[in-house]
Amino acid sequence: MDLKQLQSDIQAWREYNFPNSNDLQQFLGVVEEVGELAHSILKSQQGIRGNEHEAEARDAVGDIMIFLMNFCSANNWDLEDILEETWAEVNDRDWIKYPEAGKGDK
Repeated sequence: MDLKQLQSDIQAWREYNFPNSNDLQQFLGVVEEVGELAHSILKSQQGIRGNEHEAEARDAVGDIMIFLMNFCSANNWDLEDILEETWAEVNDRDWIKYPEAGKGDK
């Protein structure tokens, strides 16, 4: 799957279905879905309310990613670029060797 194409496809779907949506609405969608993810994890940990928690969690993760892609598109950001840049920074950290700051003086 090509992340850039997926973001473009999702943006086109959003613009067709919700032509007046904005980045705030996309951000609030992320927050709502994080709440749904938290709910499914909590109920799973408590062992209550059925056994659909994994499916609900997976659905929430997918929805979070779609809202994040739409948030990025609304701000003319490329999610793939953001992920690559951020991963390069995170991957450079060594919390075992440098537990205070993740990296030494470089």
